[in-house]
Amino acid sequence: MSAIFAASAKNAVRSLASFNAATIRLTSASRTSGLTLARLYSSGKFPPHTVIHMPALSPTMTQGNIQSWAKSVGDELSPGEPIAEIETDKASMDFEFQEEGYLAKILMDAGSKDVPVGQPIAVYVEESGDVSAFKDFTAADAGEGPKQAAPAAEEEKAESKKSEEPKEQKDASSSPSSSPAKKTSPPVDRIFASPYAKTIALEKGISLKGVKGSGPHGRIVAKDLEGLEPSSASSASSAPAAAAASTPAASATYEDIPLTNMRKTIATRLLQSTQQSPTYIIQSQISVSKLLKLRASLNASAEDRYKLSVNDLLVKAIAVASQRVPQVNAAWLGEQGVIRQYSNVDVSVAVATPTGLITPIVKDAHSKRLSAISNEIKDLGKRAKAGKLNPEEYQGGTICISNLGMNHAVTAFTSIINPPQSAIVAIGTTEKKAVPSEVNEQGFVFDDVMTITGTFDHRVADGAVGGEWIKELKRVIENPLEMLV
Repeated sequence: MSAIFAASAKNAVRSLASFNAATIRLTSASRTSGLTLARLYSSGKFPPHTVIHMPALSPTMTQGNIQSWAKSVGDELSPGEPIAEIETDKASMDFEFQEEGYLAKILMDAGSKDVPVGQPIAVYVEESGDVSAFKDFTAADAGEGPKQAAPAAEEEKAESKKSEEPKEQKDASSSPSSSPAKKTSPPVDRIFASPYAKTIALEKGISLKGVKGSGPHGRIVAKDLEGLEPSSASSASSAPAAAAASTPAASATYEDIPLTNMRKTIATRLLQSTQQSPTYIIQSQISVSKLLKLRASLNASAEDRYKLSVNDLLVKAIAVASQRVPQVNAAWLGEQGVIRQYSNVDVSVAVATPTGLITPIVKDAHSKRLSAISNEIKDLGKRAKAGKLNPEEYQGGTICISNLGMNHAVTAFTSIINPPQSAIVAIGTTEKKAVPSEVNEQGFVFDDVMTITGTFDHRVADGAVGGEWIKELKRVIENPLEMLV
């Protein structure tokens, strides 16, 4: 008997060790990929399998769109191979899975929009023979049951339940004998409706005035709005102007453009900037005659190795000025109780793409040659417009440049700071301007000038600091050889 007990204990220890080893293997793989993407399941209904969840491909990503699947059900998966293309809040990226196995089920088809991070999107197994067992696998089998009804809908159910109470109970509760206090009737013009009914009316453009409620004390509930259209509600209402205001005019033509993840992120961040950053603006007209001559001279001797733009030289000038006045090259980190002042200058360059504005970063611009900056900006801009930037290529940066001067109609403008940065520089177009001259007999000469506008976060840099930074930028641009030393 003791021998049998010892053997059973030994087998139990061996099984536990095997389970722990499998768990460690799975945890290790998750840490290596940097993302918690999968969970291992085993049940009597399905063979052992792993559920793949929507990954967070950037620090700010909360949901994503599945643009396409690179693998089909039954395909073999290898570490590092992309299995899907995911649209994040800023770019479209390949989702590279870090395990070996076979794709057993796709839970979210290509084209799925606004899929929350962590939601099951697929299933993989280690053995190809197990794939067929997942033909009828659903999100519910992955542990994602149907969502609970919205609070408003639950309230509607409660309202309906109350309205179906026995009539005699209502009469008893409303009789004068049971309530000695005299009830005052509500104002005639006031409309009583449940929150859910108000939401439906707002969405459909239905006027609640004149609608008879079937809820307690005549309260309007959702079922009272069934079958009502904006036009019919208007006829029942004595205020047709309110209904007309909530629906477009019959002659109006318009197009509703769905919000992309990028546009939502732009809206959130810029609203945050305008609401939370106390900014001030400094503007200066700077001579760029010497800068244009240096550019022409360098391009003439480039021999197709590079082709400098004015923007390339301005990026370098901003980096030099930021090293001379480092207080501007900083970020407000109020939650941590610090202002972070950077020693390196990473210049974010605003690039317009078909889906919205993005700011790829020229890192260590202060220490790079002009040719390297030029080639890097061209590469980043090309991949930004194709939506192929990696998160580390557009997240971060210590100062930003926005150049609309290439559009010759824009002489000057102001920009919104990209938090947590504390400064952004807006570049206008080059103009000819008459400036005083002691040499010319007419007393003036025409010079190439550019209006540059800096927007600064007053929490980080006071006005005097911003003025000093603009002064240094002007000095570098008007004496561009300083960028080469």
